[in-house]
Amino acid sequence: MKGTLTVTENALASLLGLAAHEVPGVVGMAPSNLKEGLQKILGRAQASDGVLVAGEPNARTVDVHIVVAFGTNISTVAENVRERIVYTAKTLAGVQLEGVSVHVVGVAKATAGKPGKAGLRRTRGE
Repeated sequence: MKGTLTVTENALASLLGLAAHEVPGVVGMAPSNLKEGLQKILGRAQASDGVLVAGEPNARTVDVHIVVAFGTNISTVAENVRERIVYTAKTLAGVQLEGVSVHVVGVAKATAGKPGKAGLRRTRGE
């Protein structure tokens, strides 16, 4: 049986956002535009927050906006995110990306007595 498979930009953004969250050193995603910022304030965060997919289906580019943990090597975390994004797009969605840009827009620090992502405090506003 023959047919075509189309992965929408929204589906790809959600998949890549979830993949970025798995990278050690990533605390969370930062809003990439005003609309996402308002949704976050209103408590309507989505898996695709912080991920912008652009371009044609055969030449897509991705911009990822992340917040990293204080004390981690920022360039290493950013490179690991880029590699995870490329790998996930290719293996799970069958999409070859033209380019991936990782934007580190903030650093978060763990608060005393509260390890893990739930106990992180932002050290730089969005």
